[in-house]
Amino acid sequence: MPKFKTHSGTKDRVKVSKNGKVRTGHPNMNHFLGKKSGSRKRSLTGLKTHNGVMAKNIKKTLGV
Repeated sequence: MPKFKTHSGTKDRVKVSKNGKVRTGHPNMNHFLGKKSGSRKRSLTGLKTHNGVMAKNIKKTLGV
């Protein structure tokens, strides 16, 4: 039986916490920041938590 390979793109973008929560950064925070308002940029900082089917699929691609 072949071994399951971790999806490299998902591995770089997602963090699974100690308790199994799936966390990602918000999109739209890499470039073109000059045209975005300060309040918008502040609301996009931090990590976003995923749950349900999306978290299950992310864990499946990571092999967790």
